[in-house]
Amino acid sequence: MFQRFLMLLFLSSSMAFGQDYFFKKYAPFTSEVSAPEAFLGYGIGSQHTRHDQIVSYLSQLAQRSDRAELMPYGFTHEGRKLVFLVLSSPENLARLEEIQRAHLAQIKGESSPTLEDIPLIINLAYNVHGNEPSSSEAALLTAYTLAASQDPAVKNYLDKAVVFIDPTINPDGRDRHSQWANTYKGSPLVADPQDAEHNEYWPGGRTNHYWFDLNRDWLLTVNPESQGKVAWSHQWYPNVVTDFHEMGSQSTYFFEPMKPNASWDPIMPKENYTSLNDLFAGYYSKALDSIGSLYFTKEAFDGTYPGYGSSYPDLQGGLALLFEQASSRGLKQTTAYGEITFPFTIRNQYVSSMTTVKAAVENASQLKNYQRDFFKSAFSNAAKSKVKGYAFTEKDRNKAKAFIGKLNTHKVSVYKTAADSYVVPTSQEQYRMVQSFFETYEQYRDSVYYDASAWSVANFFNIKYKPVQKIGQLGSPLVATAAFSAPGFQASNYAYGIEAQDYHLPAAMHYLQRNGVQFSAAYKPFSAKTPSGKADFSYGSLMIPVALQKISKDSLDGVLAKMSKELMVAVKPITSGFSLSGVDLGSRNIRPVRAPKAAMIIGDGTSSYEAGEVWHLLDTRVGMPISKLPVRNLDRISLESYNTLVMVSGRYSFSKSFKEKLSNWVAAGN
Repeated sequence: MFQRFLMLLFLSSSMAFGQDYFFKKYAPFTSEVSAPEAFLGYGIGSQHTRHDQIVSYLSQLAQRSDRAELMPYGFTHEGRKLVFLVLSSPENLARLEEIQRAHLAQIKGESSPTLEDIPLIINLAYNVHGNEPSSSEAALLTAYTLAASQDPAVKNYLDKAVVFIDPTINPDGRDRHSQWANTYKGSPLVADPQDAEHNEYWPGGRTNHYWFDLNRDWLLTVNPESQGKVAWSHQWYPNVVTDFHEMGSQSTYFFEPMKPNASWDPIMPKENYTSLNDLFAGYYSKALDSIGSLYFTKEAFDGTYPGYGSSYPDLQGGLALLFEQASSRGLKQTTAYGEITFPFTIRNQYVSSMTTVKAAVENASQLKNYQRDFFKSAFSNAAKSKVKGYAFTEKDRNKAKAFIGKLNTHKVSVYKTAADSYVVPTSQEQYRMVQSFFETYEQYRDSVYYDASAWSVANFFNIKYKPVQKIGQLGSPLVATAAFSAPGFQASNYAYGIEAQDYHLPAAMHYLQRNGVQFSAAYKPFSAKTPSGKADFSYGSLMIPVALQKISKDSLDGVLAKMSKELMVAVKPITSGFSLSGVDLGSRNIRPVRAPKAAMIIGDGTSSYEAGEVWHLLDTRVGMPISKLPVRNLDRISLESYNTLVMVSGRYSFSKSFKEKLSNWVAAGN
């Protein structure tokens, strides 16, 4: 009984310290809502909070506070829920849809309510890199403050703004890191930088399930986390967006402005980088000075690439703000600046969060005017340019659908002009996204970049496009999901052909092999007879002979018809093996394709980014399994089960026995 009393006494004193350390400025708090420490049973910063615990706490806030609502917006690859906690006054929450409509109408210039009548939209976004954990803990503190504080200033913020807290952009990575950090946490704490707590094993928690860096994915939107976030961004167009990170431990704290001039995206209004950044910087410096935290600005980081969390919202008329906290990489670590603790890193992020809300509300009119003028200037800037649009032709319906789908994702309007031909006009609200998709730059104001220096999405897809100076009459914008239909299937008694250039050819190949269909690949081009005339097949095209199948003709046709419909791949009936040009169908230059049995070496020394790309490509685009072989297990595994071995970039250090094993495997014809 006495031991239990001591434990409760320790926990309550720990919580009291936490309350005082974080919340003193915003007291008192309503007793109807539990503080994070009381709900979780431990002090914030004493361990790493899992994402499910974060969601549970925010759900509790939504249930108990009339200032909060929980808004799901998707799921991760591993099935974790992606959520916003929406915080505002009860009156604002009751008319949230009305506020959304008025906000969007104001942006588009379609209505004339005074700016003061529309609450500001603020998005506090946290933890895009899973092993930069302080910000999600700060999200809990910020959510509690906004939901429970009785401070008149906080109530005023909620009257004047709607705050969307995204506590964990990357839950899969966060939980991977949290498991590591909590597993190796010492008691007493170990500050030695060489301790296991501070040094994750490969691949670490930075990335998501497929080892993608989600802070580079806002433009390409490959992953569900980014897809959900970008979709929400275009539903709400927030005025202010935060992007909280951590950096190396041997540093202090960074907030914008970024590197002057050279880090600016040339298509953005300078006002974003100068007056707005400088305005908010004054608030952050004052707030951090008040708690004695060191910081720096205008160094190291840039926002040129439009796919960052601190740059994409800029392209939607908002003010995106980057924060970088020196990481404790655990609960406590020795650095050149002394010992840095997890609670200290959390407090800096929390103070910056609350300061963002304060600065935004106090400068709401300027932010609203800026966003309205931003979209107005899209049309005026487009009118000044000689380029009136970008035209492209793409015969591959699957590639065209994928590319147009990306345009749709970013609300860029695209129109069909003729069969397989399209145009993207520049005169539209998303003119700057049009520029980001199509324009290329050969001259830059600096030769030093944080990382990405090229990002033309059209070139990513190998789309052949050209700028045009005149656009004719346009119909309705295309929607990729409705603009393309599956080709019809026509049976043949001799053979079938599939053109190599189809975007879904790899998926088609695996689909056919999985269903027992035999086929060959063309090592030289040919033209064949079909019921509708001549059909051309380039290098790599598939030829499917009817007579050589091990399955029945009806089964073959059923598989081909279903595959063609599901993957939208054109299967052309060939009526003769005597080609109209090029090699004949029985040529030795049309060779059988064996099914791959693939494995990939992963682990220490290999690039997790590249390994993740391969894994994601085969999983999600091809539907083909690949075995992932950890480096540490190579001496124990057998390679006989595989005919394909993928080795991504890295520094490989193989044992003598594995080198011999690999040599024998290659000599066997693999």
